[in-house]
Amino acid sequence: MRQLLPEPAGDVDGPELYRADRRAPVERRPWLAVNMVQSADGATALEGRSGGLGGPADRAIFTALRSIADVILVGAGTVRAEHYGPPQTSARDQRLRLERGQEPHPRIAVVSGRLDLDPQARLFSDPARRPLVLTVQKADAERRARLAAVADVINAGDTTFDPLAALAILRETGAGVVLCEGGPALNGELVNAGVIDELCLTIAPLLVAGPSPRCAHGAEPPQPEGLALSRVLEEDGTLFLRYLRPELAQ
Repeated sequence: MRQLLPEPAGDVDGPELYRADRRAPVERRPWLAVNMVQSADGATALEGRSGGLGGPADRAIFTALRSIADVILVGAGTVRAEHYGPPQTSARDQRLRLERGQEPHPRIAVVSGRLDLDPQARLFSDPARRPLVLTVQKADAERRARLAAVADVINAGDTTFDPLAALAILRETGAGVVLCEGGPALNGELVNAGVIDELCLTIAPLLVAGPSPRCAHGAEPPQPEGLALSRVLEEDGTLFLRYLRPELAQ
């Protein structure tokens, strides 16, 4: 993998760079990183899934980012589309996590206002690793009861999801670093809340067109939020961009 920015350019171990990046809780909430892959023309899915856009290098970065997260935050639609299961962590990364005072595996936190999740899904298959489900006070009581048998169901808002409340809840569980893996609707809510500290964006050298949404979509924030480009890596035409909130890039 070639590093294009910052100087000097040269060959680097990209995943290890992501593992080594400094991340710390911000203003009494966890550090929030968003990791997404998109085509050169902005599509975030191919035939309904993101997996067709990324290659081996993207999967290596994906694994590296997961290895440093306390919690993986993800929308219910992405869980269903990508068939999420309990995170798999290598023996090496488990050892490093324990040395840092983390649990051996990151915990999954699913955002679902309607609680339209199947309790029999693979994500809920390990009783020792119960996911969090972040929902709203007005969610369906019957669905809540079914999911409560396999997950910890917590309110993060009254009628709509509140990202600030959700991050406060995750901080109370001990999370210092939260990694969001989308989808675009959840990313849009995080943009509007102004809580994204880091955006890790993979750009695949593909033209896809089609109906796929952008990396983040939804209501426009009062004004666009600036980002500072921290790093650019390249491998086989795929770009790996790391952006930070400007005040965190100092």
